[in-house]
Amino acid sequence: MNCELADGKIILIVDDNPANLELLSDLLDDAGFEIWVARDGESAIRKAEYAPPDIILLDVMMPGIDGFETCRRLKSNSSTNEIPVIFMTALSDTVDKVKGLNLGAVDYITKPFQNEEVLARVKMHLKLQKLTKTLAAQNLLLQQEIKQRDRAESALQQLNQELEKRVEERTKELQQAQVTLIQKEKMSALGQLVAGVAHEINNPIGCITGNIIYAKEYIQDLIQHVKLYQQQFPNPGNEIEAHGSEIDIEYLIQDLQSLISSMKAGSDRIHQISISLRNFSRADTDFKVPVNIHEGIDSTLLILKHRLKANDNRPEIKTIKEYGDLPLVECYPGQINQVFMNILSNAIDAFDEYSETHSYEEIAANPNTITIRTAYSAADRQAIVRIEDNGSGISEEVKQRMFEPLFTTKALGKGTGLGLSISRQIVVDKHGGELSCISTPGIGTEFAISLSV
Repeated sequence: MNCELADGKIILIVDDNPANLELLSDLLDDAGFEIWVARDGESAIRKAEYAPPDIILLDVMMPGIDGFETCRRLKSNSSTNEIPVIFMTALSDTVDKVKGLNLGAVDYITKPFQNEEVLARVKMHLKLQKLTKTLAAQNLLLQQEIKQRDRAESALQQLNQELEKRVEERTKELQQAQVTLIQKEKMSALGQLVAGVAHEINNPIGCITGNIIYAKEYIQDLIQHVKLYQQQFPNPGNEIEAHGSEIDIEYLIQDLQSLISSMKAGSDRIHQISISLRNFSRADTDFKVPVNIHEGIDSTLLILKHRLKANDNRPEIKTIKEYGDLPLVECYPGQINQVFMNILSNAIDAFDEYSETHSYEEIAANPNTITIRTAYSAADRQAIVRIEDNGSGISEEVKQRMFEPLFTTKALGKGTGLGLSISRQIVVDKHGGELSCISTPGIGTEFAISLSV
């Protein structure tokens, strides 16, 4: 660990497990940090408000308020919302990790702790924090310089304009650096989580699928053997006849084969889900590769399937796929899948928000629907994906700012304001394509993605 980076830096460790507190405290103390500890969320909030630390390592499961609620309160408080929060969670808690990132956490550390990983992640976020503060300080100095030059004579106006331009450029550079870093971090985290889940599913389901094939053959052989017995011994005796009648052997023979077939179909379905998860989370290479866009859309819909289902507030969100004949598209597949995820998630969020002010019956009368259309323009050599919803639509004022970094209309803790900004960067800057939006309040919204083939 860089001694200069660690010198004077305060790390607040929040965990109700004494062993974890001791392990992390010793590790980070040896690295030169000043360590504070808290055993619950309330104590952590009070300490952070009294004297903000540089970084908070926050456990998820704690007595009283849990880590998620603690993070939400920290991020809603102006005196603590800039403190980087790193969640501490178990490897299997994939849902917890994604939830933590959505609440504003910058990273997570997996239990059991790996010393090198803990130090590396803390070091990375301290560097990022230092970079952000440095750029902010530079911007402040430039703004102060502009104010001083404004008081000067008209001969200095040209210089002022140049300085203003420098401030604007530096601000855009800062926003772009932040968006790019967050995109890489979230894509990396999401990719690792989804790939891990797919791997864990694939191993046991492979065992089940392979054994079902042999089980079906063995059962068929046993059934044939029983039938031969029935042919050779038509009068097996009272005890055997009574037992056969009790278990309804003819129905059992017939239904057992159907049961095995159903199990095979179920295991095949889980195997397909595992493949879709791996397709969605696959890491991008340094160059574009030919990709079936429809597979990316299907994988994204599969991951979002639990959010499309009916809940207490609304019926199921219907999805309509009208796929055209698309050629393979040269792209970075992981990034394009992230664009689909961002747009579809926003549509689902809008439906959920609408359901808070409308009854179940009202929504059922005009079902929530997402329609996905694809087409190929041979003249322009463009693959076009249109994602349309029949939600409340977007106002013209919001539409003018929707692609700005950090702009969001969602409630605190429900959105970062980066989804559409990152999507536009991926489609336009990384792929030279187009991302547009057409929306009419009260009717719905359509996003169109164009990619060169």
